[in-house]
Amino acid sequence: MNVSAERVRQQIASVLTAWGMDADMVSTTADAMLYSDLAGIDTHGVSMLMAYEDYRSKGKLNLRARPRIVRENPVTALVDAGAGLGHPAAVMAMELANKKALAMGIGMVSVFNSHHFGPTGYYAALAPKQGLIGFVTSSTHAVNVVPTRSSVPVLGTNPIAFAAPARRNRPFLLDIATSTVAGNKVRIYNLNKKPLPPGWVLDENGKPICDAALAMDYILNRDVGGITPLGGTAEMGNHKGYGLSMMAQILGSTLAGGSFSAVRMRTQPESAPNNIGHFFMAIDPKAFRPEGAFEDDMDQLIDEMHHAAPSDPAQPVLVAGDPEALQREKRLREGIPLSAALADQLRAVCQRCGVPFVLG
Repeated sequence: MNVSAERVRQQIASVLTAWGMDADMVSTTADAMLYSDLAGIDTHGVSMLMAYEDYRSKGKLNLRARPRIVRENPVTALVDAGAGLGHPAAVMAMELANKKALAMGIGMVSVFNSHHFGPTGYYAALAPKQGLIGFVTSSTHAVNVVPTRSSVPVLGTNPIAFAAPARRNRPFLLDIATSTVAGNKVRIYNLNKKPLPPGWVLDENGKPICDAALAMDYILNRDVGGITPLGGTAEMGNHKGYGLSMMAQILGSTLAGGSFSAVRMRTQPESAPNNIGHFFMAIDPKAFRPEGAFEDDMDQLIDEMHHAAPSDPAQPVLVAGDPEALQREKRLREGIPLSAALADQLRAVCQRCGVPFVLG
């Protein structure tokens, strides 16, 4: 079934409110989660409520937390998310990086003691709204990615996002996991009972797993096998994804004092906060070039990509950000699709926290 954006946002907000989150924090979090669903990133929107409920039930998530600055100078800052959801801390951090970049040419803000923050691109996209370039990385809670040559998972799907403004075109917006696929995407395939493409998940012998239920069993319950780094196999260059994942871990978490999940999960109780780290950077093009020159060249760059002859005339060449923007337009018109299995899980969450189920 398809559900309007207004109802999806209403459902998210009602659950977060019932859990005790302050109204302004609810609004910030619901906006970020709805952005994900509208952009077609179904793994990071309303479907995350079950995971957040699990974190809450284990006592690791502080839904009354308010992020605060603990260290700052004119160019950098460090933010403590207070073991709360990552969305409010991430918006605060990106806006602070933007403010510093407008004043000093560049701004960098790190966050520690956070949890899942949804779609990385949502925060990078806040920079072009101010005429700035945005760059965001993060560590993750899950340990589900097998490094090149490994038979066991050690890393997460550590995301990277990059956004840059143009004048006529919509901003360039790259938002990727450093794994071949995000872990939650495997979960969505399992919910919809769809087979996985070969190379997304490997067993302990390096063989592809295409059964989504079996893949989820490997990801959630086994200490061998897992999701591949970006590239899929060593022959296809997955050492590049492995390296990018390490970069995201170092910038997103090690720099801020966040945890390395492979160590945290061995040494801390399940009730301990995830202590995910995030990194936000904003750059003012005017620090390097005359005002408007960067945006004009961005338009030329994007136009060249759009005008490149497609291999299939029915599939024009796009740039990063185009698919999500097109999906947003479609879903604002037609509604956000929810599978029957997902609707059942969300209905149960609503029942447990005592709010009406408004999605169907």
